[in-house]
Amino acid sequence: MDSSFTAMLRPFLKYTGQEDLTPDARLRDLGLDSMQAIELLFCIEDEFGVTLPDDKLVDATFETAGALWSAIDELRPAVREAS
Repeated sequence: MDSSFTAMLRPFLKYTGQEDLTPDARLRDLGLDSMQAIELLFCIEDEFGVTLPDDKLVDATFETAGALWSAIDELRPAVREAS
């Protein structure tokens, strides 16, 4: 996962403390609720310049940090190809 992603995600997770966010970190268990998920979606769009399509706006996408990052990363092919 990208460090800018975890930095952006952390304010939405009130139960993370200073622990590192791992890909298997369950977002709901760490405090993400449905209203925050909508706010997070806007932050993702602004930060990464992507728009999650409707088929990605499901519980499975927002279940873990890794699942959410995978959905974002799939939409960023130009960034991946440049690195």
